[in-house]
This record gives sequence, structure tokens and C-alpha cells, in this order.
Amino acid sequence: MKITAQEEYGMRCLLRLAKTESGSITLPEVAAAEGLSLAYVGKLMAVLRHAGLLDSVRGRSGGYRLAKPPHEIGLGSLLLVLGEPLFEEQEYCQKHAGSESPNGICNNKATCTLKSLWQTLEHWMRRTLDQITLADLLRNEGRLPELLRERLAAAVLEEEPQLLTLNVK
Repeated sequence: MKITAQEEYGMRCLLRLAKTESGSITLPEVAAAEGLSLAYVGKLMAVLRHAGLLDSVRGRSGGYRLAKPPHEIGLGSLLLVLGEPLFEEQEYCQKHAGSESPNGICNNKATCTLKSLWQTLEHWMRRTLDQITLADLLRNEGRLPELLRERLAAAVLEEEPQLLTLNVK
């Protein structure tokens, strides 16, 4: 799993807002606290505001604040707002057909087990990350590995993910 800069810094900015006791924080304050450019923080905040995670506050004590309490912001959804899915199903077989495959059709389409593997891992990761909230990250950092193990076990043991059946003609 590769975390993009936008995902990392977007989450850091959101955590910075969640830690702010005054309720709101300005772009320059976030930029200085996170060591990021003002323009980049502005871009991240716009993405987060557009997703409904932030509110902008006008006036003398204005800035940005969380639109929802930290316990309502799941990391799985947050990462989707800031980045891309871990596994994209659409056109997976075409994208990975091989450079010498006829008509861009994967040679293994009928017997592929990799697509199911990636779908299952995506489902488990997303379910696990959705069960971890911004509030969990604000708590004790030392407890986070244990929390991840518990939530991943719950995601793995729950119902099986709906996998696509490949019909080859």
C-alpha cells in the first residue's frame, strides 16, 4: 500500500484541526505547524471542505474547523477523498492484459485469482480503515497497533466480500 503525499498531508492537516482547542485555525497556522507551503495547505483544505469535512469560518477569528466531530470521520472514507482506491476494479483486466495479448484481453481472464485477491484485500483494508476514526488517532499512539489488529480481525471475520464472477465467452 502506497500513501500519496496528498493523503499524508491531508490527514495531518485534519489532525491539526482536530487538536485545535479554539475550534478554528487559519491556513498560515496550519502551514507553519505542518511545514507545508500556504498554497498546498490551501489546496488540501479546499479538497477537504468540498468533501464536507471542513467548514470555513469568516471574520477576525476565522479559519477552518471540522464540520463533523472527529469520531464521525473514518479514515477509509478520508483516504478516498484525498486519494484513490487501493484497487480499482474497472478495466483491471484490460490494464493488466500484457503488451503482447491479442485485442488487449488478459490471457488469464478465465482463471485469474489475482483480481479476487486484490478485491478481498481492498475490502478488508477499507473496512478496517473505516472503523478507525480521527478520534482514534487523537488518542494514545501506542494503542494504535492493537486497535488496528482488532479492527482488521473484525473486518476479516465478518461476511465475505461480494466478488465479481468472471464470465468468459
